[in-house]
Amino acid sequence: MKNIQQIILFSFLLLLNSCIVQFIPETDEDKELLVVEGLITDQPGANTVKLSKSLPLGRKYVAKPLKGCIVKISDDLGNTYSLKETVAGTYVTDPAKFQGIIGRWYTLHINTNIAYNNLNYESFPMELRPVPPIDSIYYEKKIIKEKDVGSQAVEGCQIYLNTHDPANYCKFYRWEYSETWEFRLPYTPYTVPNNVCWISNNSDRINIKSTSVLEEDRINRYPLNFISNMTDRLNVKYSILVNQYSLNEDEYLYWEKLQNISEQVGGLYDIIPAAIPSNIWCIEDLNEKVLGYFSVSASSSKRIFIKDHFSGLINLYTDCPADTIVGSGPIPNLNISVWVIIDNPLPPPPTRVITYNKGCADCSVRGTTKKPIFWGDDK
Repeated sequence: MKNIQQIILFSFLLLLNSCIVQFIPETDEDKELLVVEGLITDQPGANTVKLSKSLPLGRKYVAKPLKGCIVKISDDLGNTYSLKETVAGTYVTDPAKFQGIIGRWYTLHINTNIAYNNLNYESFPMELRPVPPIDSIYYEKKIIKEKDVGSQAVEGCQIYLNTHDPANYCKFYRWEYSETWEFRLPYTPYTVPNNVCWISNNSDRINIKSTSVLEEDRINRYPLNFISNMTDRLNVKYSILVNQYSLNEDEYLYWEKLQNISEQVGGLYDIIPAAIPSNIWCIEDLNEKVLGYFSVSASSSKRIFIKDHFSGLINLYTDCPADTIVGSGPIPNLNISVWVIIDNPLPPPPTRVITYNKGCADCSVRGTTKKPIFWGDDK
């Protein structure tokens, strides 16, 4: 799920830094605001609600997890499910007791206890709407024209998505994705044991689309993600897992407004995050603003792998070699602030190439050496 805290942070920074002289308007936002991130689906596993506090407009934004709250979810049949706090500000359902069901209506209940003025918050009832399957995810090589590389082609990767709803019910879509890629250090396992690793990242942008004005509920060639040649995502093997959600119109408008403010430089009269309506309200004070949204939707997923040759990919390790040590004597601070990346015992005298960057000698600085269970074996 897209991290609402990051969007709000980015939005505040845009608003506060768009002018040379910072202007702080007079507002009634003189206290911390509750930020809610929640998503309930019909898929097995835990569902998560994250609670935090935002600082008033004009202060440096720092995410402050809200711990010690009482968080529950109720449905339209009178069932109530309690969430357990796992880490500060993160509350999860028990997978053995709760899984969303299509057609049910769910309401989020929050009591901040002594952690935050002992207030009670509640969401509007949200229907868990069905979502069609993703038809296809595919990619195309794209020539990057901005970079002057002479006659050499420089290629990026554009990932597209196709989907449709034959029932003509799902008019508003949202997508999240998780990307994983394998990368390798350009040195032998003999010298650098941890030379193959994997990195996983979640999507950092809002992907939404409406088909409400179209004759057919169909989306073709939606540009889900672009991978430039300035990362090592495409060097070996890349995978993207996409989750598709169905929204009602109100939630679509919420994400659309967040998208607008996160992608544009804010001006004095642009929408600020607190002005974007939430579906959560404070029972004791109806005028209190709440940031974030409680989302409820069925989910469909699809994964693809990309293992292809792309021209002009960046080499992230050109600056790794720092010095060459001749001989087999001890190296001061070895594996503390100095690491060997090339060990050449023959011909005499032996030589060793060293680096002062641990990431050049140990891929686990950036990723993990544990292969993902879905990765498979490449021949």
